[in-house]
Amino acid sequence: MAMTLRVVVPPHPLIGHWLTVLRDPSTPGPLYASATTELGRWLTYEALRDWLPHRFVSVDTDLAPCQGQVVDATVPILAIPLCPDGLGLWDGARTVLPTARVLHLRRGEALPDAGIDPRCGVLVFAAEVGDASELETLLATLADQGVAGPRLRVVTALVASDGLKRLGESFPELTLYTACIDPTLAADGRISPGIGAVAERLFGCPSVELAVPAA
Repeated sequence: MAMTLRVVVPPHPLIGHWLTVLRDPSTPGPLYASATTELGRWLTYEALRDWLPHRFVSVDTDLAPCQGQVVDATVPILAIPLCPDGLGLWDGARTVLPTARVLHLRRGEALPDAGIDPRCGVLVFAAEVGDASELETLLATLADQGVAGPRLRVVTALVASDGLKRLGESFPELTLYTACIDPTLAADGRISPGIGAVAERLFGCPSVELAVPAA
């Protein structure tokens, strides 16, 4: 059976609410940042629903023993926010994944060829996916290092149909979580209707050459 790109748009009212806040051009910068953080939190929560490694344990409560489950910390997780735009989503995701290792990648920066643990799950955070060219390059590099299929998930606030088509052709086993799929790309490559200029609205500066904290 042929594999097809899996795109998950969680039907949660809070996800719809925060996306609408991002779309509104009158939303002030601090609220835009809060909305991005909340989308990162909720989309990551959904992405982990059937993916986060866990194990069963026995717990003795005050009254009786019972079975429970805990996150399996022996299985590493790597978070890769595409900077600077993806930092907003990661701000929310880090509250769900406080022990994940983080690798910040600036736009156009190559993924280090340091090897990724074969058990490691990888989450990529892209603020939005337009024509998917930048994300496609990263995913190809990850695939060269053995990261693909069930080990890999992408979290993004918004994705364009054209970008999904391109990703589906190159990475049919990929799973992507997003708040919405927008239908078109404008002539300048922006997603329409979109969520505005993400870096400018998050950081108050149109430049993408912003300082990024070390991993």
